[in-house]
Amino acid sequence: MAYRKTERVEARLADNRQRILDAARRLVSEGGWAEAQISHVASAAGIATGSVYRYFPSKADLCVEVLSVVSQREVDVLEAIANSADAPCQTLHVAVSAFVERAMRNRRLAYALIAEPCDREIDEARLVYRHAISKQIMRIVKDGQAAGDFRADLDPSIAATVIVGGFMESLIGPLSPLNADFDRSGTHGPDAVRALASQIADVCCAAVTAQPGKAASSEPHPRRQA
Repeated sequence: MAYRKTERVEARLADNRQRILDAARRLVSEGGWAEAQISHVASAAGIATGSVYRYFPSKADLCVEVLSVVSQREVDVLEAIANSADAPCQTLHVAVSAFVERAMRNRRLAYALIAEPCDREIDEARLVYRHAISKQIMRIVKDGQAAGDFRADLDPSIAATVIVGGFMESLIGPLSPLNADFDRSGTHGPDAVRALASQIADVCCAAVTAQPGKAASSEPHPRRQA
């Protein structure tokens, strides 16, 4: 009986933790990191404020966990795309387009994850996941170089960093709550979102696509000495 009771307690604790995370995510989706105050999260989750601290010692810890959970989903999506058997240029286009379209589904949350000023702990976690995203893009770039579709003279890590920086920077305006057409529901015309995603993906692909007749003859760019 004691063992079964422990299982019930563990299930309840796990449920409370998930309710807290879900509530925090909703609040960030509505108003950014500033909305994820512990008292607000506790009220939205339907638990006592003190109970939140049993799972997350501080607001920063809670926000880092929200960022980690949401960002990991995006990394997983990009990893699945990178694993596809499509041509590298198509794969890169799909990866960038997917990231943009998914970000535009919840503009306020995406803005918080990508660009909103935040505490140091949140920013450090943001950089970790930005690097994880860059690693998936770098895989695609390497595949494209091996196939002769992408420029061989580019360091794939630098190319991936530029691509990720480019599509994230391109999203800041469309995602920003200061944007004149921003609305709290986070909705946007599907045709406009697809067009935005396609244009950003086109530019990212153009940055690495080899010019006809030059891919095979290009020498790898020498690495800078540390």
